[in-house]
Amino acid sequence: MKILLAIDGSAASDEAIDEVQQRPWPTPSTVRILAVTLPYSPVAPDAVLLTATFDDIRKSEVEEAERLTKAAGERIATPSLAVETTVREGDPRTTIVDVADDWNADLIIVGSHGRTGLDRLLMGSVAQSVVAHAHCSVEVVRRRAA
Repeated sequence: MKILLAIDGSAASDEAIDEVQQRPWPTPSTVRILAVTLPYSPVAPDAVLLTATFDDIRKSEVEEAERLTKAAGERIATPSLAVETTVREGDPRTTIVDVADDWNADLIIVGSHGRTGLDRLLMGSVAQSVVAHAHCSVEVVRRRAA
């Protein structure tokens, strides 16, 4: 079984990681842990002096995403569950679906922030978009009430 676990370092992602870690998966199964970084670009194309700053931001984001995916992999790794990590740049709503399609994932697991109303309208819902556009099953893990 091929499971794509999309994470972003949030509490909702932690719940999704816990869900994968606690579940018995058929052998052989592989979990590919994906973190998506947002692309940064200078506001003004002639802002040459800012390029280094944007490159530094981009590099920092990728390093943090790599750290997150590695830590998640260490949490869920078992002898019977293969773990891979990957970091991509793009819009999480489309990148998650694209990675799942390219890899022929059987299941996508994402956490839900539980936003409603105006927050959901303004910020969008990655989970909702993935559910609407994925060509495989999607499990949305909601944060447990405290």
